[in-house]
Amino acid sequence: MISVFDVIGPNMIGPSSSHTAGALRIALMAKNLVSVPIEEVEFILYGSFAKTYKGHGTDKALLAGILRMNTEDEHIKDALEIAKSKGLKYKFTIDESPINSHPNTVKIIINKNVSVVGESIGGGNIKIIEINNIKVEFTGEYSTLIVKQYDKKGVLAHITHCLSEYEINIAFLKLYREEKGQKAYTVIEADQKINSDVIDEIKQNQFIIDVNLIEVK
Repeated sequence: MISVFDVIGPNMIGPSSSHTAGALRIALMAKNLVSVPIEEVEFILYGSFAKTYKGHGTDKALLAGILRMNTEDEHIKDALEIAKSKGLKYKFTIDESPINSHPNTVKIIINKNVSVVGESIGGGNIKIIEINNIKVEFTGEYSTLIVKQYDKKGVLAHITHCLSEYEINIAFLKLYREEKGQKAYTVIEADQKINSDVIDEIKQNQFIIDVNLIEVK
């Protein structure tokens, strides 16, 4: 079986799962948060990513994630060309300002209106730390629901009731909000796979803006 480390290319300097598999998984998570076609994407690279992204193949890995490739896809090495052939506009921006997060950090801006910040923390593992300027924290190791909502009374109870109705066991649940009464995100990591019926049920509440399911292996 071919892995991301085999296909990134011979110019890779010191194959690193942090710079390849981790980067791909961050981008794939970002892609899963967008329900419309992606026309353009900007990758803002910080720390180690900013210094070594070309040599380590991080640029190809990030684009591969946006293109919904997995870490074993033999076409990762051609991600830049494939993106161009599909008419996907992309650019890589270097930000050398000091960061308080992990050195392998990228901010992905999709269609100019969705932003995701992720860290590649080693061994192909990742952590998403921000969505649309709201601080969050999840890893994608579980089936994960990202519920965008208004911070109103009863919304969280509605979400958990829907999961209970479908016998979904919650491993972790956290609510993140801009400020009281404004937009918020509920992040739910579950022990079981979450099917579309649960998502449709959650969307019935008037204060739910959107629901996205992330399952990245």
